[in-house]
Parts: sequence; C-alpha cells; structure tokens
Amino acid sequence: MNSFPRRAMLRTTVLTAALVGAGSLLSTAPAMAAPAVGQAAPAFVAVDSKGKQHKLEDFKGKIVVLEWTNHECPYVKKHYGASNMQKLQQQAKDAGIVWLSVISSAPGEQGHVAGPRADELSASRQAAPAAVLLDPQGTIGKAYDARTTPHMYVIDAKGILRYAGGIDSIASTKVADLEKADPVFKTAMESVVKGVEVKQAVTRPYGCAVKYKS
Repeated sequence: MNSFPRRAMLRTTVLTAALVGAGSLLSTAPAMAAPAVGQAAPAFVAVDSKGKQHKLEDFKGKIVVLEWTNHECPYVKKHYGASNMQKLQQQAKDAGIVWLSVISSAPGEQGHVAGPRADELSASRQAAPAAVLLDPQGTIGKAYDARTTPHMYVIDAKGILRYAGGIDSIASTKVADLEKADPVFKTAMESVVKGVEVKQAVTRPYGCAVKYKS
C-alpha cells in the first residue's frame, strides 16, 4: 500500500539531484528581480580596471554590451581560448558599440582580480572591451540579475534593455560546439544595431555561477 508514496519520493529525490548537478551550467544564486527587457536598463556607477569611473548614463546615444566574466571559469575560457569573445568584441567596436566586461567575483572568490591583473588578462588574450568594470560587491551584477559567466546583455542607444541571456545556445565547454550553436547574443546585438526587433530577447545563460560575496 505504501509503494506509491515511496516511488513518488524516489522521483523527487532523483529530480533534486539532477537540479543540483546542473549548478555548473545554471547559477544557483539567490533569486533576484530580473531587469525587464523592453524597459530602462538598471543605472549603475562603477570604476574600471584603470581607476576611471563610468556611469551607464554616460553612454546614452550609444549601444552598450555588458559581458559578465571570470577568467578562471571553463566556459569563459572556451570563448576566449577560441577567440570567439574577442571577435564579438571587435565586431561591436567596429559598429560603435561600447562593450563593458564586468567582474563581479568577490574578494577571495574564483575570478576576483584587481585592476592591473584585469588589464594583463585583456592584453594576454587580445581582448578588446571598451573597459573592464570591477564589481567586487556585486552591486551591478545583482541589479542585472547576472547569474553566470558569461552572461550577456544588450542595451540600446536610448538606454533600453534589448537582450539578456546566453552567448549562444549550447551549454558546453567544448570549442567544437561553437560552430553548431545558435549565436543568439550575436544575432541580438546585430538586430539592435539595425534597429529591428530582437526575436529572441531573453534566453537562458549558461556557465559558472557568478561568485558573489556570500
């Protein structure tokens, strides 16, 4: 008579284990209110790797890309190691887009770096962001509900959030999957440049959980 409850409990246990096992792909960070695509992007003030202060409002009139990054994350290593991220950064630069890489790893956590080290990483990888924003308190990350590295956002010239989500459609650390994946972020960025609707405006990000201050 008790076989059904036992089976139900087993299914629940297996499902819970599966969700826990997926933690490296989808962030297990506490739930936060996500910014709404189609609405004004959250304002922020941040200091970059060179000590310069930036405000989102300073870039009004320009398209802005936000890229959450952690140089020790294998998913980030995939995109930089294959030069995929650098190519996207260069494409953005050529289109007049302001690309801001954001590091929200807290002190003592994986991926945390000071300004000079952030600049060394950019130089060694031939990365081309307009600036690397340091967010050790996680203020910007939490405002944008950034959950993984990478996690990508596109803000249009009027300050409206037009895209939030993954860099592509295959949650993998394999370089070979780059050619197979749907480049959802690239497509969104190009759509914003053209002034047309982003058809996939929200997608699921994948990567390492952002290492916020606990």
